[in-house]
Amino acid sequence: MDLKYAAAELSKISLSMFRKNFFGVFHGSISARIEHNQFLINKKNAIFDNLKEENFIMLSSKKDYRWNDASMDSDIHLNIYKNINEAKYVCYAMPPYLTAYTLSHTFIHPKDYFGYAKHHELPIYDPKQFDDWYERAHTEIYRYMMEKKTNIMVIKGYGAYVYNRTPYQLAKDVAILENSCKLLHIAHSYEI
Repeated sequence: MDLKYAAAELSKISLSMFRKNFFGVFHGSISARIEHNQFLINKKNAIFDNLKEENFIMLSSKKDYRWNDASMDSDIHLNIYKNINEAKYVCYAMPPYLTAYTLSHTFIHPKDYFGYAKHHELPIYDPKQFDDWYERAHTEIYRYMMEKKTNIMVIKGYGAYVYNRTPYQLAKDVAILENSCKLLHIAHSYEI
């Protein structure tokens, strides 16, 4: 994949996802596989509503000085790319309704048409403790995706990791989950 094209695609999608509150000012990450062992990812101080080519960094499986400037999620993205061939784009998003929903549930059972059509039931992964989460996340996330044969991992109190073949499908997957959780929240408030 061409670097300029990948950066432009990631910039467009990240702006849309930022506007929908899927990314925070410094919360989140997005990447694209360029070659088998190379990927483009946002830098660690990226603000997702205005990503330009210089806000991305090219990484490979061989760690060098560039890793110091890259997103703290880079190891997680690398392991997804190394172990899951279908992964062409990866993101970590923290949509508010989805993340809030994970705090008091163990599964997402969408009641809306689009959520139900995509996911009858989606488990919520409990990392148990956050003290050492970033030491474990780079292996637990890709293993979970491989074992469960899924491109989505929803993590309690943390958000979601998603991979897909296009950046648009990536954003759509996050949007469907967030909308389902938002509708579940609104429906629950009417029940009280």
